Amino acid sequence: MQLHFSPSMRSITISSNNGFIDLMKIKVAACHISYRTLFHTILILAFLLPFVFILTAVVTLEGVNKCSSFDCLGRRLGPRLLGRVDDSARLVRDFYNILNEVKTGEIPSSVKLPDSFEQMVSDMKDNQYDAKTFAFMLKGMMEKFEKEIIESKFAELTNKHFAASSVPKGINCLSLRLTDEYSSNAHARKQLPPPELLPMLSDNSYHHFILSTDNILAASVVVASTVQSSQKPENIVFHVITDKKTYAGMHSWFALNPPSPAIVEVKGIHQFDWLTKENVPVLEAVESQNGIRDYYHGNHVMGANLSDTNPRKFASKLQSRSPKYISLLNHIRIYIPELFPSLDKVLFLDDDVVVQHDLSPLWEIDMNGKVNGAVETCKGDDEWVMEKYFKNYFNFSHPLIAKYLDPNECAWAYGMNIFDLRTWRMSNIRETYHSWLKENLRSNMTMWKLGTLPPALIAFRGHVYPIDPSWHLLGLGYQSKTSVESVKMAAVIHYNGQSKPWLEIGFEHLRPFWNKYVNYSNDFIRNCQILES
Repeated sequence: MQLHFSPSMRSITISSNNGFIDLMKIKVAACHISYRTLFHTILILAFLLPFVFILTAVVTLEGVNKCSSFDCLGRRLGPRLLGRVDDSARLVRDFYNILNEVKTGEIPSSVKLPDSFEQMVSDMKDNQYDAKTFAFMLKGMMEKFEKEIIESKFAELTNKHFAASSVPKGINCLSLRLTDEYSSNAHARKQLPPPELLPMLSDNSYHHFILSTDNILAASVVVASTVQSSQKPENIVFHVITDKKTYAGMHSWFALNPPSPAIVEVKGIHQFDWLTKENVPVLEAVESQNGIRDYYHGNHVMGANLSDTNPRKFASKLQSRSPKYISLLNHIRIYIPELFPSLDKVLFLDDDVVVQHDLSPLWEIDMNGKVNGAVETCKGDDEWVMEKYFKNYFNFSHPLIAKYLDPNECAWAYGMNIFDLRTWRMSNIRETYHSWLKENLRSNMTMWKLGTLPPALIAFRGHVYPIDPSWHLLGLGYQSKTSVESVKMAAVIHYNGQSKPWLEIGFEHLRPFWNKYVNYSNDFIRNCQILES
């Protein structure tokens, strides 16, 4: 049997094999599709069909849920049109309902919490837990791990507090060796400054710096950085105040390592005749109350309810109970006008600062009759350092605090302050400071969170002249995210906080700015194995 197409494609004849008999003749109606068009159509389909097959296979392997192109729209809509809807969305909704139910429920005692994810998977397989039991197990594991993390964080903060409160072995060694040198070496005991320079100590044409510390290494960095950063170091006079036990070692250091051409005077607290309990009655109050000493030297963790606080508040509480806050060296700045009666203007520096630029322009600032030139700490983008108001330091639930202070009043920074002593002597700043310290003692230390700054914030109210923030960059001792570029630009950088640069807990990327002013080639420093880290 054969098929015969007419040349015009309008008829088809079916005949026998011998060709003599026409079994059927079919006429095709006229159409507008040419042979050439039909041929091209068949040819195109021949090329496309393999690609369609491959694409269908890929879509099938990838799964319907991963298919997002137009060509798999049918695969998504097909099951719905045929009534076969995917149950995954319903399962997810059901699981959400179970989680909401478990969230407020108690974990059954029969549920044993696994110690790891692998154990949980194994228990699920072995015990064939249902979804609700799985949710309880998940909740229990999360609560367990959260508790362990919080306890670990509190332990870390406690260890950090003890590390910050202790004296490193190398610094203690340095003090002991220099004290021994004072007793055996006449050069270590020589007068500071030499007799011919004594008049400079009260000459107001010089720039007078005051530093109060019992840390010899830190004092050496403050003095060295100030002198090296000054354009006129010969115009600098340093008054270093220390306690009785450190006096000999501090004197030895600056006698054997004079920061020429600057002048240095070292005085112990015991050498100031004015510092008596009669003139400073708050000292006797602090020394006589065992409760105050226990507050600062006691165990701050024993008996503490960690569930009632968070790590940040706990860290603040630990820092506020540092023993340094009952040290006279920390309160000495409030008595500067009486300790240096012949001086008119001084720059006070903490021992955890580094001076990077010349500070002589600070003496030229007109403070408009104010006493304290300081950087305000409520203006800046850094919420940890430059967002400090009175509410950050005082307990406004105390009736006296709520009555006399404004929680949104801007705070300012201790650690780099230019003081106009002439104006100060005409004020009642010291008396105000004393009265609030006594009130806090009577209130069982509940009026503020930190040691010396809060009473100073009250005492200097109305006496502060804001200086440009570029003079004093704070927070290098507790803000690990401090920008290195910001540090480079600041005139004075302040490692306030627990992570001092001379401690192992200091921040690695900020320590080099302090290390560069340590004389690691000095024999005493090398023999005490104080190494650059």
